[in-house]
Amino acid sequence: MAAEQAHAIVIRTVPFSETSCVVTLFTREFGKLRALAKGAWRPKSAFDAALDLLSICQVLVLCKSSGGLDLLTEARLDHRFRVGASLLAIHGGMYVAELLDVLTADADPQPELFDVSEKTLLELSDYAGGEETIGPLVVHTELAMLRIIGHSPALHRCAECRAPIDIAVRTPFAMLDGGALCGRCRPGKHAVASVSCECMAALQHLAAPTDFWRTLSLPPRVAGELRAVMNTFLTHFVGRRLKVAPLLSSSLRPHGARPS
Repeated sequence: MAAEQAHAIVIRTVPFSETSCVVTLFTREFGKLRALAKGAWRPKSAFDAALDLLSICQVLVLCKSSGGLDLLTEARLDHRFRVGASLLAIHGGMYVAELLDVLTADADPQPELFDVSEKTLLELSDYAGGEETIGPLVVHTELAMLRIIGHSPALHRCAECRAPIDIAVRTPFAMLDGGALCGRCRPGKHAVASVSCECMAALQHLAAPTDFWRTLSLPPRVAGELRAVMNTFLTHFVGRRLKVAPLLSSSLRPHGARPS
């Protein structure tokens, strides 16, 4: 069986032996792969530093058809995720890796999802901008990923009846029913947050395929609420709280969306 070449993001590595590891990759060509990298931690291996967490690399992999681990034969580093002065940027990168792991199935190629994730990791690597833009960038990435996999929250129309949403002082946002609700559809729904008009406007802008996050300036109260809404929505969608989410939230001192 010939080795296949792929463009990959390293989203997890775990030890297999003293010199080998099992690496989880999200590849542009084949989706998520779990592969054994024999001798990856030897001083002079065929992998060098290409298998560091969040690295972007070119790999050669032997894909098994039996359902076992694939075999990684070579990896060439394209870009190493560099730790800059922002701890929040590092947490943002780790969060992107976790999202790629939990939102995707093995061997399901999604090139657009790879491109969005790669772009965000390149933005966060050695981050030198203002920390106030990292939160909007992460939310922009989350919304893009949810759109690509077909689970984007309803932001402009009611998740139930599809009527246009008229942003009021507070908007009902149903975590179990897929997003914003109109007043007629709100009664009887569970796990509904009451979201401020500022937060709803930010969600709508950040869901657009633009770089609006670069210029978005949010008061701490709204930034915390935005993070809380996304944390809660993804917790319900995935079925558990994501591990890196508290690290993002703690830096924003979120006030949270008010449940109703």
